[in-house]
Amino acid sequence: MKRTVWFVLSSLMILAVVLSACAAPAQPEAPAQTAAPAQTEAPAASQPPIRIGASLPMTGGFAINGQLHKEGYELCVKLINDKGGLLGRQVEMVISDNQSDTETAIAQTERLINQDKVDFIFGTFSSRLTFPMTPITEQAKMVHPIPAGAALRIYERGQKYIFYFQPNAAEYVGKSPVEMIQNLVPEADRPKTVAIVHADDFFANSIVIGLTGGKVEIEGSDRVVDLAPGVLAEAGWEVVFQQQWPEEGFSDWISLANSIKASNADMVFGLTASPDETIQLVRAMQTVDYNPKGVYLSQGTQEEFREGVGDAANGIFIHSSWHPAVQWEGLLAGEPFTNQDFIAAYQAEYGKDPDEDVAIPFAICQGIDQAVRAVGSTDNTAVRDWLAARTEAEPVKTILGDFHWDERGLPLNKPFLMTQWQNGELKFVYPLGEFPGTVDLIWPKPEW
Repeated sequence: MKRTVWFVLSSLMILAVVLSACAAPAQPEAPAQTAAPAQTEAPAASQPPIRIGASLPMTGGFAINGQLHKEGYELCVKLINDKGGLLGRQVEMVISDNQSDTETAIAQTERLINQDKVDFIFGTFSSRLTFPMTPITEQAKMVHPIPAGAALRIYERGQKYIFYFQPNAAEYVGKSPVEMIQNLVPEADRPKTVAIVHADDFFANSIVIGLTGGKVEIEGSDRVVDLAPGVLAEAGWEVVFQQQWPEEGFSDWISLANSIKASNADMVFGLTASPDETIQLVRAMQTVDYNPKGVYLSQGTQEEFREGVGDAANGIFIHSSWHPAVQWEGLLAGEPFTNQDFIAAYQAEYGKDPDEDVAIPFAICQGIDQAVRAVGSTDNTAVRDWLAARTEAEPVKTILGDFHWDERGLPLNKPFLMTQWQNGELKFVYPLGEFPGTVDLIWPKPEW
């Protein structure tokens, strides 16, 4: 009986509680000022990073250039991240060492796209590595900004996603030193005979074709680009000696230098793909005491070159895409960013002065940064279309100056700079009148 009474009383108590809860007034909403603010874009730290892949020659024959390219990319990414990232996301570089090997570069490019799923690909150093990589990125419809792949055959295959971030293709490089001499050296003192020595390399061979008037056969098509008669013939300079050395393993530099000396050429064109080879060539000419009026090298703007040859660098001239004296102004993270800003940032980060092998990849990063901000997306086709639509009035703005491109991906209306080593410093000597900061050309070259 007691159990029955207790059950009834318990049921009544539960019912009362339920009725009381139902009758209770609704609680007021939290004050508006305590509500979490609406966010249209999550903080950069809470979103996955924008990942950029690059297969670079960190070791092997192109290691000097590859290491400097890495520094250029990484410095630019750091500065973007310091300013809040890109599209509200941090940016991350994914860099692999291709060991200056073509097959490795191909495999790494495929892995970066298909396995690592990077958002963008940044280019590598050298035409030899770039040439087989661009069809891979083209098939994947990924923008491929190229820092150092100059051979014309790269750009004559009808690819739509490539953009070159230097002034022109290698076949046209030779016009710059010849034009400089014609404009700065009295006619009586100009060279009449020339020796051309070069590596069996995409880049070096391409410069030779432009100098001597050869033909460029475009692989995969029946197209031929004929560059006859060549820059040297147009200038009236006679080639009295020409020799190519093997792409890898060449060591007979003294014999080569003696052969150049025996030609008694007024000027030497030393065309290489890496600073290491130019160091060996200059040392050999110095050893055999051969002193031509002028020496032009296709590599040698790097401090590593000057350290490698010492005072023998004095008077040697090299074409360049960048120089610290040129007052270019670009954009970075949506804000003005000058060449001088770049120099200061690099000095602060690495404790040394930059050169063009740092500046060129930095400019690539600037270009992609501007394109992504403009389209508001990492969609590569949208980025590609924006880059292709640039004009002289609305260019990509970088520390290498302004860029807009033709349908091949080659820049329009951009001259090379000519530089010369003078008393341990790389000076800007040509063109005159377009930029401040030029100094007088030393001619003839001082003796070793």
